[in-house]
Amino acid sequence: MYLVAPDVAIVETVDFFPPIVDDAYAAGQIAAANAMSDVYAMGGEVLFALNVAAWPEDAPMATLERLFMGAVDKVAEAGGVVAGGHTIIDREPKFGQCVTGRVDPRRMLLKRHLRAGDGVWLTKAVGTGILTTAHKRQLISPEDLASAVASMVALNRGAAEAALEAGLHAGTDVTGFGLVGHAHEMAERSGVRVRISAGAVPLLPGARAHAEAGIDFGGMQRNREHFVDGGLVTLEGIDEATTRLMLDPQTSGGLLLGVPKAHRVDFERACASRGVDAVRIGDVVEGSGVLVTP
Repeated sequence: MYLVAPDVAIVETVDFFPPIVDDAYAAGQIAAANAMSDVYAMGGEVLFALNVAAWPEDAPMATLERLFMGAVDKVAEAGGVVAGGHTIIDREPKFGQCVTGRVDPRRMLLKRHLRAGDGVWLTKAVGTGILTTAHKRQLISPEDLASAVASMVALNRGAAEAALEAGLHAGTDVTGFGLVGHAHEMAERSGVRVRISAGAVPLLPGARAHAEAGIDFGGMQRNREHFVDGGLVTLEGIDEATTRLMLDPQTSGGLLLGVPKAHRVDFERACASRGVDAVRIGDVVEGSGVLVTP
């Protein structure tokens, strides 16, 4: 964050990764929505983005153009512009963006602002990591893949606007560390304990079925080793499939927000007016770490 004036700061973020779906246009949209999510996680407004791409020399340029078009359209939806970028030759395609945004530092969402007594709310369903892994292994139905893509391309803009309108101050986005990993980030920085009810966590269609079928992969295993095996997250009465869902790395996941009791009605109203399907999944108490129960 770079402070420009008492009420204006510039925020900058970058994110890129290999495409996780076959459709190039959708892959561009997902990468752009994911990159812009860090700006929304702070309650910011997207100004412009720069494309960052690695592309195989023998891959069709028309496919890269479709990828770029998906990103351009998604940034335009956010009210920003793609101002340029840089592309290199690489054996594995990768794409993402550097995003510049603007935020009011007096009202921004921060991980360290959770307080005991807050409710914990989530604005998107969980399961993108499991579902896209199932897609790579050709195990997913077209309907479940479409649901996952629709979630990933959805901007967190409305959720961020609702949070600011309701006067919230604690938030982050749910990405590679999974739901419980990002909950731990907030708990640790705020000096509190986050309690999550796994049964309240919304799931994308097909996510539980694939978790029960044993879908596992490197990102999930790393989250397990760090957060669960490392004693940072406690799971009580949780089966293995639910554990996988709580640890599932998300691409372009929702916002995880702390909602004080006095702000709940305003937040629900602000979400409803923007079509944001926010769900309360837990609460904040004195203590430390993250506790997940059924």
